[in-house]
Amino acid sequence: MAYKRKTWQEKMHNGQPDKVEVVDKQFADIPAGATMYIATPEIVEAYIRNVPGGAHTTLQQMRKDLAAQNNVEYCCPITSGIFLRIVAEAAFEEYLGGRSLKKITPFWRIIDSKAPVAKKLSCGVDFVKEQRRQEGLEF
Repeated sequence: MAYKRKTWQEKMHNGQPDKVEVVDKQFADIPAGATMYIATPEIVEAYIRNVPGGAHTTLQQMRKDLAAQNNVEYCCPITSGIFLRIVAEAAFEEYLGGRSLKKITPFWRIIDSKAPVAKKLSCGVDFVKEQRRQEGLEF
């Protein structure tokens, strides 16, 4: 039986809950013993949808904000990056399916065209650059 690759929408809505963990050993920029929040793609999507048009934020700022909202010291850098990509790809999948730009998650407000993840996105760097240009975020 052939393996069917999950769509970005399926990855987006995987049913996993968010959680808080205590880091037992140094992990990325997080010291041992610290509390770390692990969000979900849906939580990352909701965060991005709250970034107003014409405004930009960063993955690092999102991590700080999500940690603060959940009363922990850090937000996981690995899953945050993965979930950001899932949100962007799922939004672009919706766009390709006929949904208008105004109705998809505006991932270009957190991913700029120079970000390493922008080069990996199926929409391509030019799409990100154009959406940012339209909102006055990139020239």
